[in-house]
Amino acid sequence: MQNKVEKNNEEWKRALTPEQYHMLRERGTEPPFSGQHNTTKEQGTYSCVACGNRLFLSGAKFDSGTGWPSFYESCSKESIVLQSDKDAGMARTEVLCKKCSSHLGHVFDDGPEPTGKRYCINSVALHFKKRA
Repeated sequence: MQNKVEKNNEEWKRALTPEQYHMLRERGTEPPFSGQHNTTKEQGTYSCVACGNRLFLSGAKFDSGTGWPSFYESCSKESIVLQSDKDAGMARTEVLCKKCSSHLGHVFDDGPEPTGKRYCINSVALHFKKRA
């Protein structure tokens, strides 16, 4: 893991679009089926749009039918942090970028094998780099 990225709110506002800031720093959620990466099928790597941290590989992506890009595992345990989220009147597990602490989405225990996990991630939080 590279050095942690730490910025204050004003620095994040200058570095991100208003939509990215809302999702990543204010823990927003994009509407289902609206994100650009929901139907992406190309091979490559998904990184954090805020800091470039490698998060997910396309080989772990699957169609969950939920309207958000879904993955059954992250690139590594060093890519993400999981924390309890009791907002919105329900108990969930939030997924954060380990390098910059940006909100990415949530993880659920209803995914496919081999992990049984469904990392449900906002498209706006992801930068996709196609495999050359």
